[in-house]
Amino acid sequence: MGTINKGLGLVSLIVGAMFGGTLMVRLGLYRALMTFGVLQAASNLSFMVLSWTGKSYAMLVFTVAFENGCGGMGTAAFVALLMALCDHRYTATQYALLSSLAALGRIFVAPTSGYVVEAVGWAVFFFLTAVTALPGLWMLWRFRGEIVGLSGREERP
Repeated sequence: MGTINKGLGLVSLIVGAMFGGTLMVRLGLYRALMTFGVLQAASNLSFMVLSWTGKSYAMLVFTVAFENGCGGMGTAAFVALLMALCDHRYTATQYALLSSLAALGRIFVAPTSGYVVEAVGWAVFFFLTAVTALPGLWMLWRFRGEIVGLSGREERP
């Protein structure tokens, strides 16, 4: 399990980031953020399926590769968004602050996840994690005009 999660996970993350960065050039910033965000939510659903299938080596390999690949793609687009938000005169400071702000959810929500799993079980927990992506995707859709403007090139949302 650890070898799959760490070994395959790292390779999938790197491949996902490279593929996501390349695909982002074609899609544009907004469409990449939306597409990769939906894929990241879907990757959480693969953990739900894994919890239903039980001890399935093939499903574990698929889930770890899919989740880390989608995470790499999302990270590539998210870093591009943060860089687009930064003023060139203060890039280092603003990027550090924005990336730290983005990590706050992980700091405050992660410690409570065990209680949620205990109350509802793994399948429902992973379904809830996919559902929690919806407000962010809605905000992305809501501010699509501003995001398209940040990308510095013509693209249709």
